[in-house]
Amino acid sequence: MGTYLLFESSSGYCLFHAHGLDEIGQNTEAVRNSVTDLNRFGKVVKLTAFQPFESALDALTQCNAVSEGVMTDELRNFLELNFPKSKSKDFILGVADPKIGASISDGNKIACRSNDFVLELLRGVRLHFERFISDLKPGDLEKAQLGLGHSYSRAKVKFNVNRVDNMVIQAIFLLDTLDKDINSFSMRVREWYSWHFPELVKIVNDNYLYAKLAKFIENKSELSEEKIPALTEIVGDEDKAKEIVEAAKASMGQDLSPVDLINVQMFAQRVMDLSKYRKKLYDYLVAKMNDIAPNLTSLIGEIVGARLISHAGSLTNLAKCPSSTLQILGAEKALFRALKTRGNTPKYGLIFHSSFIGRASSRNKGRMARYLANKCSIASRIDCFSEKGTTVFGEKLREQVEERLDFYDKGVAPKKNIDVMKAAIEITQKKDNDLDLDEKPDADVKKSKRKKSKDDDDAIAATNGDASERLKSEKKKKKKDKKKAEEQSDQGVEDHEDAKSEKKKKKKEKRRLQEVAAVENGIQEDDEASKKKKKSKDEGGKKKKKSKNEGDD
Repeated sequence: MGTYLLFESSSGYCLFHAHGLDEIGQNTEAVRNSVTDLNRFGKVVKLTAFQPFESALDALTQCNAVSEGVMTDELRNFLELNFPKSKSKDFILGVADPKIGASISDGNKIACRSNDFVLELLRGVRLHFERFISDLKPGDLEKAQLGLGHSYSRAKVKFNVNRVDNMVIQAIFLLDTLDKDINSFSMRVREWYSWHFPELVKIVNDNYLYAKLAKFIENKSELSEEKIPALTEIVGDEDKAKEIVEAAKASMGQDLSPVDLINVQMFAQRVMDLSKYRKKLYDYLVAKMNDIAPNLTSLIGEIVGARLISHAGSLTNLAKCPSSTLQILGAEKALFRALKTRGNTPKYGLIFHSSFIGRASSRNKGRMARYLANKCSIASRIDCFSEKGTTVFGEKLREQVEERLDFYDKGVAPKKNIDVMKAAIEITQKKDNDLDLDEKPDADVKKSKRKKSKDDDDAIAATNGDASERLKSEKKKKKKDKKKAEEQSDQGVEDHEDAKSEKKKKKKEKRRLQEVAAVENGIQEDDEASKKKKKSKDEGGKKKKKSKNEGDD
């Protein structure tokens, strides 16, 4: 089985044929020793084809593609032209990178191999490459390698600069170092100045204020009540300033020479300068984090987010980490120790410094760490792969974590993640639309309207016949709609008049019934009166008869 070697040089693609070699039984050390001898190596390896690059830009493009394991059209055409086709199954192509070998196998159906034997042969090709290419002048290969190396490095650096997370990594490293140094130096100032004024340590706890007071007071014996306003400006409290003055009068500290006091003052000034620089560096870190990872910053804070990015190596690496890995970032030693001793694995790493873990109860800290790591993973992926920076997703994720804390403490059911993400997407789309409208000035809007009307007129002119028919049909429709509307209005008027007449009829009928009832009531009353009169007459006649009969008796 014959072996061909693909060599990617800085000047072009090369194909070598290694004949008379049997890989089986070959010792790698023996091949390594024989490669250095050109006479022996030149008899075995022969140049089959060479295709130079067209320009430096083409060389950079091909180099980038090979490093990422992508087969370009130039490489595919080069292999199709020069690799034997008739008995392709009997030949193997040796490559330096297995990734490019897999691409060639998929694209050109050529069996590729990358092992120690092939790598040693390619090392020999690289060593004696100038001897194989006779057209190269002395120094051409070095110039091509130097130019390609600079271009390739510059392209990779530009890729990193676009993400600018390297600045965050350096800033958080320096911030942690400054915190340690300022703490150490502040303790040194306290110890040094306490020999002279030991009572000041109990009165002032802040390191920066202590250094500032040590520089201002200098000699405690010269401190008087006249300096109380200046001390009040430094301390911010008049009572505390008076307390410092009273303590200086009754201080038990020893006196220091002027040289010693000058050294203490200079050291206190250095501590103050470091504290000021630390504050500026923190502001710089906050600004950078809001630009690079706004959602992660909104969720977990600038310091913890920067530490996560720094520990992962970059924002891209952090985005590629699953949430289970992100949860224990910073606790690798404890994890491997637990795996070795078969103990309990750690529940959290750097995210332990988040306020959410501190607010959770002791039995819910692990659950809270797992949930927070999940949300941090989502936020870092949004920051890494989204084109526009926004804090909406981070704020929504933070609300979810707050709801989860309430769920653990009070049992309040939190919202579903899919609903929260939909709401965040709607907000971002609305903001983008508002920004687009704000960015368009009135003149541009007018121009766009004019352009639109002009385009409409042109379209109408281009399709004149269709437009006229459409206009006619629309006019007919409008007429029909108008007739229907008039008919409906007439019908409505008639219905209204019918309703009026119906009401009048009902009123008339009601009146008639009332009159009939009144007449009937009057007739009934007359009948009752006549009956009463008749009854009274009958009773009067009876009384008369009775009295007459009594008189006769």
